Amino acid sequence: MQRYIIIRLFQAVLALIGVSIIVFTLVRITGSPLDVLAPADATEEDLRRVAALWGFDKPLWEQYILFVGNALQLDFGPSIKFQGQSAMGLIGDAIPNSLQLAGFAMFVSVLMAVPIGVVSAVKKGTPIDMIGKIIALLGQSLPPFWLGIVLIWIFSVNLGWLPVSGKGGFTHIILPGVALGWFSVAAFMRLTRSAMLNVLDSEYVKFARIKGTAEWKVIWKHALKNAAIPPLTLFGIIAGIMVTGVVTLETVFAWPGIGQLALTSVNARDYSVVQGLVILISAMFITINLIVDILYAYIDPRVRYCVGRG
Repeated sequence: MQRYIIIRLFQAVLALIGVSIIVFTLVRITGSPLDVLAPADATEEDLRRVAALWGFDKPLWEQYILFVGNALQLDFGPSIKFQGQSAMGLIGDAIPNSLQLAGFAMFVSVLMAVPIGVVSAVKKGTPIDMIGKIIALLGQSLPPFWLGIVLIWIFSVNLGWLPVSGKGGFTHIILPGVALGWFSVAAFMRLTRSAMLNVLDSEYVKFARIKGTAEWKVIWKHALKNAAIPPLTLFGIIAGIMVTGVVTLETVFAWPGIGQLALTSVNARDYSVVQGLVILISAMFITINLIVDILYAYIDPRVRYCVGRG
């Protein structure tokens, strides 16, 4: 287990280094940051002064080392658009809101997907199973931003049950949470159903039924426990998708998270905030998948064995 964790940590560090190189390069090949940092009527002397202030007068390799060193301290410099505020301060205010939305969406998706997947597997070939498949099909077919607009039109504009946008009480998170989690419902449901079908056909489940174990106990205690392993591997991918997927959905619902901040920063060419967002979102994505992989290896020793042999 220790060898597996070390290997995965090393891979995570390599991934973060790769992300930092890509971010550092893209910011510089899309145009000189001085075009934004310096006033439109800046002289050559002004440009040199601004370049020295931001470190753009140094060789690229030295700029990159300085960039990584500051990033490790969560220092991405001051915001260009929001004068007087640091990039990390703006990101720090936005990230909790996005994590709240993503966490609620994940809770909704698991709460809906697991029971539907289990019941569809148990009732295979019945109308209930067909309804589950339709739900999965709709979940994979409807883009979250489009579903969000439809939910606003139904529950806010026509029925008036829920607020249209913004962040306030619990009612404000329901529509964006459902819209963001709907795709995950389909993915979790399909994988849960498939895993349950395999487990229900296993020998130990048949043996438990022969022993006279109650059917609900066979399904929800014995079968589901072993069927939960495959969906666990999907959890990391879905969590990462949700963290990045909030970018478009927050725009639809005017949710004050990293999506709104990213859109504003990109339009304003606020390099400091954009770099910080990409680095931190990538770090969250990598960390989530690292944790899930370690949990998966802990639950299923075959993963550790394969890595050990490799």
